[in-house]
Amino acid sequence: MRSVRAKAAVGATLVVAVALIGAGLAVLLVLRDNLVNAADLQAEVTARETASRFALGRAPDLSDAEDRPIQIVAENGCVLAVSKGVTALSGTGSPQTTAQSCGPGQERGDEGDDDDDDEPEPGKIATGRPDFSDGSVTVDGDSAPYRFAAVEVTRGGDGVTATVYAGAPLTTEEAAVETVREAMLVGLPVLLLVVGSVTWLVTRRALQPVEGIRAEMAAITASEDLSRRVPEPASRDEVARLARTTNETLAALEASVERQRRFVADASHELRSPIASLRTQLEVGAAHPELLDVPGAVADTVRLQQLAADLLLLARLDAGEKPGQARIDLGALVREEASQRAGDRIAVTVTAADGLEVSGSRSQVARVLGNLLDNAQRHARTAVTASVRREGRDVVLAVADDGEGVPDAERERIFERFVRLDDARSRDEGGAGLGLAIARDVAERHGGSLTVGRAPAGGALFELRLPAAAPGE
Repeated sequence: MRSVRAKAAVGATLVVAVALIGAGLAVLLVLRDNLVNAADLQAEVTARETASRFALGRAPDLSDAEDRPIQIVAENGCVLAVSKGVTALSGTGSPQTTAQSCGPGQERGDEGDDDDDDEPEPGKIATGRPDFSDGSVTVDGDSAPYRFAAVEVTRGGDGVTATVYAGAPLTTEEAAVETVREAMLVGLPVLLLVVGSVTWLVTRRALQPVEGIRAEMAAITASEDLSRRVPEPASRDEVARLARTTNETLAALEASVERQRRFVADASHELRSPIASLRTQLEVGAAHPELLDVPGAVADTVRLQQLAADLLLLARLDAGEKPGQARIDLGALVREEASQRAGDRIAVTVTAADGLEVSGSRSQVARVLGNLLDNAQRHARTAVTASVRREGRDVVLAVADDGEGVPDAERERIFERFVRLDDARSRDEGGAGLGLAIARDVAERHGGSLTVGRAPAGGALFELRLPAAAPGE
């Protein structure tokens, strides 16, 4: 059973079946209990009425043996009276169906005269709830189940103690229970069939959009066309949210694939120039050694090495490599990097206090710092400044220059890979356009951020914000 529709239909049918069977059994039990209680009440009323007549020495009413069979049994087991027409009975004090001669005085229950002028001496009837029992009575050859109530009574005058058994038929109870049972046996399968069919149809209708999504995803997989999208239902239910999420995933996947393609194309383009230049110089050097431009070959080799290192770092970042957890004194790192640039065209002025530490990979943070200083020195006119300060829970590294700055519309674009705003520059001077992209990726993987704004001197102001290392970390 692999179909969701089938599983839902069967599951709903089983649940309804269990609920209906449980409810049906409860109804049958309650109905039977109520009917038995009604029969108990009827039998008790008849038994007490007969006991009252017996207690006064009057003859009991034994005329209706079918609706109210009566048997009076003395304490010694002798049957004093039985309803006429009863040929067999069970559930009472004795199976005898005829009155017996029980000795002097004990026959008065059958021979009493309601027209006796003498006031009969009252007897005693047991109080409290009588005992009840199940039995059967056969009248004129027809046997039926009965419910008997037993009331103990002492007759006035002679003090004879007996038990009055009066019955109430259970035929009506059995007929009602059987009718309800038959109705349930007929109606339950029909109701379950309706429930299963309705569940199947409703589930089928609800899952139609899912089937559309599956079919479109299969088509996208077969065609490898990530620009296609799955249909989105007009409803606002879970299926519609699934379709929207699927389309968002497809859009993100398409953008990722496009970035990878562009990355490969741009990397190939960037690698082609230094490789071609280096090959040309080596070929010229091989034919004419005196014309070999060794510094140029070295510069192209260095550029190739740097580009390969950038591409390798980007690949590691894209693979989700987690940064280290070393403690880094950001102020000391900035001073160390600036000291190594003392002979550059534009020196770096540093303002940084000691003890401002962050946690992460020292090599990657140093790479970000180097990229920011390279960018600032490339665009500055006369000055580059680097400062480190504490702001709340963050340590902020700010690198500023007095160049032309970054236009507002380009402040996010410069962090994309292989994007350079100085396309007019030579590749040797302008770089490959990976430095700022690497810097932002490293900042984000360290739980920080990298933004660009306008410096007080009018140039670009890059701010690297990283969480400060916890004390004792």
